[in-house]
Amino acid sequence: MSIGLFKQALLFLSNESRSRTPERFNRRFNRWFKWLAPGLLVKRWLLISAGGVLLTTLGLAIWVKLTPINRLIQLVNDVLEKITTIVPNYISGPLVIGGGLLLIFWGHTRSLNSITEVLKPSGDEELIDVLLTHRKLNRGPKIVAIGGGTGLSTLLRGLKAYSANITAIVTVADDGGSSGRLRREIGVLPPGDIRNCLTALADEEKLLTELFRYRFSAGDGLVGHSFGNLFLTAMSEITGDLERAIAASSKVLAVRGRVLPATLSDVRLWAQLEDGRRVEGESHITEAMGKIVKIGCIPANPPALPKAVQAIKEADYIIIGPGSLYTSIIPNLLVPEIADAIAQRKVPRIYVCNMMTQPGETQGYTVSDHINAIDKACGKKLFNAVLVQRKIPSAKALIRYAQEDSHPVYLDREAINLLGRRIVLSNIIYEDEKTGLVRHDSARLARVLLRWYSRAQSESIMGFHKL
Repeated sequence: MSIGLFKQALLFLSNESRSRTPERFNRRFNRWFKWLAPGLLVKRWLLISAGGVLLTTLGLAIWVKLTPINRLIQLVNDVLEKITTIVPNYISGPLVIGGGLLLIFWGHTRSLNSITEVLKPSGDEELIDVLLTHRKLNRGPKIVAIGGGTGLSTLLRGLKAYSANITAIVTVADDGGSSGRLRREIGVLPPGDIRNCLTALADEEKLLTELFRYRFSAGDGLVGHSFGNLFLTAMSEITGDLERAIAASSKVLAVRGRVLPATLSDVRLWAQLEDGRRVEGESHITEAMGKIVKIGCIPANPPALPKAVQAIKEADYIIIGPGSLYTSIIPNLLVPEIADAIAQRKVPRIYVCNMMTQPGETQGYTVSDHINAIDKACGKKLFNAVLVQRKIPSAKALIRYAQEDSHPVYLDREAINLLGRRIVLSNIIYEDEKTGLVRHDSARLARVLLRWYSRAQSESIMGFHKL
């Protein structure tokens, strides 16, 4: 603040700035009122501090046998009697109280200004708003989101506005692009999907976030690599494994929540196609352009990262997807401990279905086909609801996708009901008007998912009470 509350109050009383001062006063008053919000853990400590001052004063009085205190009280009493003979007590009393309150507010304001200048040197956001947001996010539900690719990072970007207790469990089966090159040349686990999730959960305004996303367009051996991938690779070499590298990177990016690989094993996907071909490698599966009848990984049944399993066991809410069905979502569920942990939970569990079919993976798939593919790969039911886009994209988008043999995923209600899944319909689409690309809208998707979570919780509580 550039002006103290005490000085502002004097300006207000003297009507020196009639047009601007009331507005500033209201703004300051509202800011102070926020400090009284419940759950901020400020008021109780102020009261404890005041109690400590009183207790210390009482101790000193007892220690000196009250003699100086008695004299001081007598002196104050004499002074007050003199004042009340000149100015009546019904006037002098309120004036003294008002002066004392102004001094208290002034002192606290200047103290908080000093703290704010250190913690928030840019001054873009008030300290009280930062504290309120921090408390709100840390009281949010424990959410576990499972997937990979751009779909999971899109989801996380919206979820971080509702909770800081987010755990993203990410596939490490990627073998294409920059991640694939690093995997082949250096032998590290692919960092691409993890990097996307880290930046999605980070503060979008930070320069480091843009740095992690930066992709080199020149340089021998650097073209196509992103800085984040190289950073994670270097951190993996320094710290010893990808898990520690992610933890270190999370601190650098001030990530809300955490990102965990499904496994630390060097997993390689394989798929059995309808025409009899067996294709190995995540990128080769899509390129094969065949109908997938079975999918697995090498080594089979890889061990899960213990922290990932623990996160699922402690979760209040589990979200699977969105993302490429066979190359982003199912690879996580091929880790038996992860699939078993999800199946054992009784908390709300929902699958976010893709809006468009994907050539090379889900041509001609309906919503129930997506569900059946996950059930078949895991051998068990992992979720009790599926989120589906309500309206189809625009004609421009449909024409664009049709040229790539991609179409909206058809909602076959009866088949879904026979699978025992609840359908959640909502408009969660984002369509780029220039390119016609269709994606999930981060903010809408998160809002719908949190609304369904609250409703599912309420229904669960009501059902418990009925029992």
